[in-house]
Amino acid sequence: MNFSRRSFLTAAGLAAGVPLAFGAPPVAPSASHRIKLGISTYSYWHFRPPKVAIETVIEKASDLGVEGVDILHRQMDIPEKEPLTADHRAYLRKLKRHAFLNGIDLIAFSIHQDFVDPSAEYRRQQVEHTVKCIEIAYELGVPCIRLNSGRWNTIASFDDLMKARGIEPVIEGYTEADGTRWCVECIQQCLPKAAECGVLLALENHWGLTNTPEGMLRIADQIDSPWFGIMLDTGNFLEDPYEKLERLAPRAKFIQAKTYYGGGEWYTLDLDYPRIARILKNAGYRGYVSLEMEGKEDPETAVPKSIEMLRRAFAI
Repeated sequence: MNFSRRSFLTAAGLAAGVPLAFGAPPVAPSASHRIKLGISTYSYWHFRPPKVAIETVIEKASDLGVEGVDILHRQMDIPEKEPLTADHRAYLRKLKRHAFLNGIDLIAFSIHQDFVDPSAEYRRQQVEHTVKCIEIAYELGVPCIRLNSGRWNTIASFDDLMKARGIEPVIEGYTEADGTRWCVECIQQCLPKAAECGVLLALENHWGLTNTPEGMLRIADQIDSPWFGIMLDTGNFLEDPYEKLERLAPRAKFIQAKTYYGGGEWYTLDLDYPRIARILKNAGYRGYVSLEMEGKEDPETAVPKSIEMLRRAFAI
C-alpha cells in the first residue's frame, strides 16, 4: 500500500483521537487561568527595621512558585529622593538580573508622591520625582507604577489618619475640586515620559482623593491615555469593599491583595477572596494579583499562607 505523507498524518491523528495542529481550532484559555500571582516586597517589611532586601523577597517569591514581585520604592537600597546616579542604575540592573535568574518577573513599582498641595512648586517637585520613578521602572523592566493621588495632610500622622478611617478635612480655603484638578494636571505632565518608557501609571485607591470610587473616577475620567489606568487595593476600602471593588474592577490594570494574619498593622479586614475573585473574573480581569501581607504575623509563615489562600480563591 502506498500512502501519502498527508494521508499518514491524518490517519495517525484520527487513530490517536486528537485534533491535528494544522486543522484544529484554537482553544480559548479560561479567563480565570490568566490570573498570575505576585508578592509585594512590602509583605516582608512594614517600614520598621530591619529592612528586608529586595533580592531576598525575589528569592522567597521564587521558592513559593509565584510569577512576580511588586517592588516598594522605599524598600530599595538607593535613596528615595536623590537624582539617579550611575551607581543607582547599576543597582537596578543587578536587581533585574537577579529576578531573571530566579524566574521572577518584576511586575510593579509602588512609589510615594503627593499631587494634592496648593503650592505649584511643590507639585512640580512631585512631578519630577514621578518622572524619575518612571526611569527607575524602565531600568528595571517594570511595566507599571503605583500612583497615589496625594492627600490634604491636615492629619499629619498616618497612624492618626488610620484612626480616622482615612478621612481628613480639606485645607481651609480649598475644595475637593481643587485637589482633583491638581492631581489630573500632574498626572498629565507625567504621561509623555510614561509613554516614552512604556510604563503604565496606575492610580491606586490609597486614601486622600481616592478614598472612594467617586474620587477615583473624578480623576480617571479626565485622563484619556493608554498609559494610565487604575490599580485596586482590596484592603483600602474600609466599608462596603465589594460594591466599591465591583464598580472599579472593569477598569483595573493591577490588583494588590491585602491579608492580615496576626492582626493588621492599622486595621483588620475579613476579606472574602472567592467573592473578590468572582468580581474580577466577571469584569474580565486577566492581570496580576500581588499579595500585600499587612499582618503582624511573621511573614515567613504569613506570606506562604496568604499565597495558598489566593491560589484557592482564584483556582490557580
